Amino acid sequence: MVNEKWEKAKAFHGHECPGLAIGVKVCEAAEEKMGAGLAFDEELVCITENDACGVDAVQALMGCTIGKGNLIYRGTGKQAFTFINRDTGEAIRFYLKSRNNGMERAQYQEYLLGAHVDELFDYKKVPADLPECARIFTSVACELCGELASENNIRIQEGKKVCMDCFHGYNRGW
Repeated sequence: MVNEKWEKAKAFHGHECPGLAIGVKVCEAAEEKMGAGLAFDEELVCITENDACGVDAVQALMGCTIGKGNLIYRGTGKQAFTFINRDTGEAIRFYLKSRNNGMERAQYQEYLLGAHVDELFDYKKVPADLPECARIFTSVACELCGELASENNIRIQEGKKVCMDCFHGYNRGW
């Protein structure tokens, strides 16, 4: 089963690497520990604490994507992933405890793919802090550049509706 998932993740990501192996294994952990599977809509949410290669495996294997609103990036830089089942409210955070202790890249990747998820991850149930379901916003034309932006990203500046690129924020250095 891992081989099939590995091939699917690799095809999505474009190459193989230890980071992708971490993503494949965290998906396996979510399946094993909470019965999670491929999300067709927003029934499964993943909060990733990193923007590394493993996130591509989460997208390919679990169907959690930015576009569907069920992949949330929380940049702590940790190899940690929280999966939340919207239907049951169950939420489990998986943290990679395994580190490469001097193994060559290929050897570490092989180790990751062959190890049991309990060897690789610490995991615990956490409160299900669910993000709001994805919304569709009206597009508004920026009065400076003319480009359309979603209304939730428009700011008022000198009485004009402006996009985030044209907006000049006020910051006094706090």
